[in-house]
Amino acid sequence: MRYRRARMPGATYFFTVVTYQRQQILHLPDNITLLRQAFRHVKQRHPFNIDAIAILPDHLHCLWTLPPDSADFSTRWRLIKQYFSRSCQQHYKQPRSRSRIKKQEQAVWQRRFWEHQIRDDRDFSNHVDYIHFNPVKHGLVTAAREWPYSSFRRFVEAGQYEEDWGMAEMSFPVGVGFE
Repeated sequence: MRYRRARMPGATYFFTVVTYQRQQILHLPDNITLLRQAFRHVKQRHPFNIDAIAILPDHLHCLWTLPPDSADFSTRWRLIKQYFSRSCQQHYKQPRSRSRIKKQEQAVWQRRFWEHQIRDDRDFSNHVDYIHFNPVKHGLVTAAREWPYSSFRRFVEAGQYEEDWGMAEMSFPVGVGFE
């Protein structure tokens, strides 16, 4: 099956990427380090800007802005997943399904990802809020500032959030975020 994806050079996209069978591996310090290395490695060869990010135990959300001459986020994600999976495999064995064994695939990530092209400033703001509130939504912390694996602190330092932002229940417009 071929999926249709919106592709516009220089656009900003929201992504949800999930681990295989929602394995809770992304909060482990060694895996956070590997994931950061994977992002840096791919960004050197295929530049993009990470506008916001939150890495949770079994999935991550982020906003990327691509360069004006590129719309190829799929290759970037494929390379990030490959880099992480190969490095992760060296640390411990990952369970694999029969179909993945036949294809010699590592069972670290779900095969696909969710993407949404950001339409305007309001859409961008809603998705940034969704990303930073996600650890609270999942009950991992009681305030966004408590989650160590997100860009929330950067937004506080830039004056875009108050330190106590995200301590109360929040709702988001339909179509913002995807789990």
